[in-house]
Amino acid sequence: MRLDKYLKVSRIIKRRTVANEACDADHVSVNGRPAKASYDVKVGDRIEVRFGERFLAVTVRSVAETVGKAEASSLYEVISYGSENG
Repeated sequence: MRLDKYLKVSRIIKRRTVANEACDADHVSVNGRPAKASYDVKVGDRIEVRFGERFLAVTVRSVAETVGKAEASSLYEVISYGSENG
């Protein structure tokens, strides 16, 4: 599954267009490298998303084309999150 779609389906980022823009602006990295929206997400990948001073790092647990809102967080495990100043 494409990275931009995974970010939307997992509800890490609410809209696919925003996920695509974040990838284009190098705000998203996979396994320590900047990733394009077309990157093929696999189980075990470490995804980091940065917006300004806020960041979120997750490990991919599973990949699913569609998932309900309640189950979205089961697609990943949060490693760390917060802001750079606090």
